[in-house]
Amino acid sequence: MDFFEISSKNIATLTRNERILFDYVVKNMNEIKNQSIREVAAECFVSTTTFLRFVRKLGFTGYSEFTTVLKFTLLGKVEEKPSPFVVEQKDYREEYLKNIIESVRVLEPSKLTQITRKLMYRPRIYIFAKGLSKHAAQYIRYLYTMSGFMVEFPEDYQYRQAVLPHIGKEDLVFILTYGGHDIELIQTAQKLRSRKQPPMLISITGADNNIIQNLSDINLYIFTDEIELDNLDITSRISTIAIMELILYQYMEDQHPKE
Repeated sequence: MDFFEISSKNIATLTRNERILFDYVVKNMNEIKNQSIREVAAECFVSTTTFLRFVRKLGFTGYSEFTTVLKFTLLGKVEEKPSPFVVEQKDYREEYLKNIIESVRVLEPSKLTQITRKLMYRPRIYIFAKGLSKHAAQYIRYLYTMSGFMVEFPEDYQYRQAVLPHIGKEDLVFILTYGGHDIELIQTAQKLRSRKQPPMLISITGADNNIIQNLSDINLYIFTDEIELDNLDITSRISTIAIMELILYQYMEDQHPKE
């Protein structure tokens, strides 16, 4: 039995939220295969009943069969090359620079102008980020705070949920997520977008189509080679930092134009 063979027959019947769950399962099969339904449901921010309904809708009789098929599917996978690099390390330095340059090059002037005009009104800035992106966000918070902005960066789930009701229509929200598939961040964007007077929502994600960018007022692309080490994401976030620095420096130049 293969997970994709079973689920492919039923993918078309999935709702939008169930497709988000499906994307999460595909990206995290290796972890899910050894987790309980309660653990997986908690990570997806849904009830165990909701996740079980999703599993059955995919074509499985229950959660036990679901995880068993995941294990057999992973056993049949071809082992990946041990090197975490997409290209040889001797060529990676050149590719690294190309990715940063491309991330800045494709930044549309009209989008940059929209953001800097919003900054002119000195909005409160909220930054949402998880995983490795949190460390980039910590630097970004420091940079914007030192430039005189009020910045909120909720670093854990409870804090993120607590600040949501306090985000106003005049505020500026940044979501930093390379993959754009994190369920909690997607739900955060959905909650903000569903308001009668939502704040401006800006996402910085990878160039591949993802749900977060479709929920944003403005999406900015970054380019980087995905790198994992021992199943941990260590993909560079330098391009994310570069874009956020560029936005701030453009704002500062607009505030103090040269004579």
